[in-house]
Amino acid sequence: MKWHREQYLDLLTFGEAPRPMFAELFGPLVGLDAEWRTQGATEAEIAMVAFDWDYVPVVACGGYTDGIGPPPVVLRDTTTERVERDFLGRTLKLLKQTATIPLPLNFPVKDMDDWRRVKPHFTFCPERIKWDEVEAARRAQAAGALVVAHMPGAFDTPRELMGEEIACLAYYEQPELMADILATLADTTRRVLEPISEKLTIDLLMVHEDLAGKSGPLIGPVQIREYFQPYYREIWDLVSSRGTRVFEQDTDGNINPILAALLDCGLNSIHPLEPAAGMDIVQIRRTYGKRLALRGGIDKHVLREDRAAIRRELEYKLDPALRAGGCVFGLDHRITNGTPIENYRYYVSLGREMLGLPPLDPSRTGWARMAM
Repeated sequence: MKWHREQYLDLLTFGEAPRPMFAELFGPLVGLDAEWRTQGATEAEIAMVAFDWDYVPVVACGGYTDGIGPPPVVLRDTTTERVERDFLGRTLKLLKQTATIPLPLNFPVKDMDDWRRVKPHFTFCPERIKWDEVEAARRAQAAGALVVAHMPGAFDTPRELMGEEIACLAYYEQPELMADILATLADTTRRVLEPISEKLTIDLLMVHEDLAGKSGPLIGPVQIREYFQPYYREIWDLVSSRGTRVFEQDTDGNINPILAALLDCGLNSIHPLEPAAGMDIVQIRRTYGKRLALRGGIDKHVLREDRAAIRRELEYKLDPALRAGGCVFGLDHRITNGTPIENYRYYVSLGREMLGLPPLDPSRTGWARMAM
C-alpha cells in the first residue's frame, strides 16, 4: 500500500494512522536474487514488487549538507571489484559480489592540520541549496510525498574522516578537533536548512551514525551529551519550530546504553533496531513509550530457520502496544543470503495475516525501500 505523507507522519507520531505498517526497509543482500531464482522465485518476487509492501514516497528537500567535491576517480574496475579515489583523497574499494557500499582503505585526517585541509569541503556555500529541487519537493509533497532532510552524523562524519580508532580517541586526545568538526557541520547544516524551511515544510530530519556494534556503542552518554546534543539540538530546534515532526537516526548495533541520552538530543525515531545486537523493540516500547518511534526490529536471521521460529518471532514482535502506532514493522536490515524464498513468502503472508492486512493479490504491486 502506498501511504500518504500525513498518514505516515501520524503513524510515527502516535496519531490516527489508518492501520499498522508492514514494510521492507532495505531489500535483499547481493547474491540473494541468484539463490531465489534457483528456488523458483518469480522476477516480481526478486524485484520485491510481488509482496505489496507498505511504503511512503520520499523526496529530498533540495539541500546538501554533507561533504561535497568532485566525483570519484576510478582507479581500477574489474568484474569483482572497483577501486576509486574520492574528493577527500581516500582510496575506496567495492567488492561487487558481496557489497553495495565501497569501504575506505585510508583516511585523510589525523589531526587539526589535516582537518583544515579538507574543511572547505564541509563549509557552507550557496550552491548547496538547489532551489529547483526545493520547488520540485514542494510539488511532490503536495501530491503526498514525504520531504526528508539529511544532516551529517556527529560520529559518522569524524569516522569517515579519521577511521573509528582515531575518531574514538579524538574525544579524549583532540577535543578541539572534534569540537571544530561538529561546529562546522552545525553551521553548514543550519545555513542550508534555514532558508529551505522558510519555503518548504521538512517532514523528517534524518541523521546516519552507525555508531555501535553487537557488543555496544563506540561512545558513551558523556560524549553524546557533550558533542552530539548541542549539534543535534541546534538543527532539530530550528526545523521542528517550522513544522518538522520526526527526527530519525539510522544506526546499527546495540545502542541501549546511550538510548536515553540520544532521546535527550531530540531524536524521536530510530531504525533498524537489530535483535542480534540486543535491540528488542517490545522492551524498548515498554521503557520509552511514546517518546520513540521504531522502524524494523524483526530478526532477519530467523528467516533462515523454520516456520515455527518465524511464527514465534512475529507473535512476540507484533505486540499490541506496537500495533497501536509509532512502529513500522520490518526486518532489521537486508534480507540475508541463505533465506529460502519459501520462508520469505511465509513471513510475508503470516505477518499480513497477524496484522489484519488483506492477503497478497497479484493485482496489487509496489515496493519502495523504506530505509532513509
